[in-house]
Amino acid sequence: MLNRSARVLATVLLTATSAFAQKPTDLTVRIAKLADQQQARVIAWRRDIHEHPELGNQETRTAALVAGHLRKLGLEVQTGVARTGVVALLKGGRPGPVVALRADMDALPVTEAAGLPFASKVRTQYNGQDVGVMHACGHDTHVAMLLGAAEVLSQLKKDLPGTVKFIFQPAEEGSLPGQEGGARLMVKEGVLENPTVEAVFGVHIQAQTEVGQLSYRPGGEMASSDVFSIKVKGKSAHGAYPWLAVDPVVTAAQIILGLQTIVSRQAQLTEDAVVLTVGMVHGGVRNNIIPEQVELTGTIRCLNKEMQQKVWAGVRRTAQGIAESAGATAEVDITNYAPITFNDPLLTRRMVASLERAAGPANVRVQKAVTGAEDFAFYQEKVPGLFVFVGGMAKGTDPATTAPHHTAGFVVDESGLTLGVRTLATLAADYLTTTKK
Repeated sequence: MLNRSARVLATVLLTATSAFAQKPTDLTVRIAKLADQQQARVIAWRRDIHEHPELGNQETRTAALVAGHLRKLGLEVQTGVARTGVVALLKGGRPGPVVALRADMDALPVTEAAGLPFASKVRTQYNGQDVGVMHACGHDTHVAMLLGAAEVLSQLKKDLPGTVKFIFQPAEEGSLPGQEGGARLMVKEGVLENPTVEAVFGVHIQAQTEVGQLSYRPGGEMASSDVFSIKVKGKSAHGAYPWLAVDPVVTAAQIILGLQTIVSRQAQLTEDAVVLTVGMVHGGVRNNIIPEQVELTGTIRCLNKEMQQKVWAGVRRTAQGIAESAGATAEVDITNYAPITFNDPLLTRRMVASLERAAGPANVRVQKAVTGAEDFAFYQEKVPGLFVFVGGMAKGTDPATTAPHHTAGFVVDESGLTLGVRTLATLAADYLTTTKK
């Protein structure tokens, strides 16, 4: 019997096959032509934003650039949403549904090393360290592509029934310690209301996918992202007399190994993937002193909610049980950074033909699940959503030799940005023109 993910995948594959016969509409042809005309501007926007990156909740320059252009298009623009976010409304020529398009704006604390002529030279203090700031995940391209889509759709607005809401979101990569931000805060501040959004679309550049290609996955596409902290408390003593201590270092080491059995022996991996990583271990101040406490910090990634809850329970049970067996205690804290990026199966099935019109049937594929996370998921918790990957790797390049996202050598082939513009505009236009009110 097929599991849930396989059933969803099979349904969408069948639909995608039948959609190959879809012919370009007049609107599709016009969108493609207008997107091509925007290519130089989109690249210029991308390079400007890339050279002047800003971390989460600090995207003031980027927001000003975005708001200024949207106002020139005659859109209703709201700034300061979720601190530095920008939201704009494009009202079509007649009443209809409301669809949202989203781009994230923030950069990362990474020192650029790709050698681009428009490379970032920005530096900042992050977690007490002097670091560079870089668009090492392509959010600069996302902003540029959505600005291009806004330009295209503005020229077609008299033919569009309904409203397009453009969401330029800060802090997808997270906020500074103690700050709330990103999609969670955008939703909390009502970005999907007034007017009420019925569907939301987003794209993400993909450095390991060739330009000209689109990929997506129905159902769980990207993993949830949880942060866990385990404080192992024991008893301090001289390192020469360990029998006088309750050693939290040894106990923490046993917990680290024990946590791996949650994935290897407790998670049903034939259903969906699970990742559990301990990324930080802090404890002790001197080689011959057994400390009183060791803290472990890590991440959990899951692709369905049921398994996520089982993993949470397993982390608590494992850490506390091992600690108790050693005479220590373990305080476990788990917080959710982002839910599962879940592409609504019905919406996905409906929009496959639009993706094929934007890229050509041969250039649209169903991809494997990704254990990275995206806070686009917060929008999808409220309304049906579809998140699509856009190829950003030069043709003929070996993906294994391409610098991955979040690294200093990350690069994007800008010739792929026009497809992103076309995809966003096509998804919005097709949804508006085919939704019955």
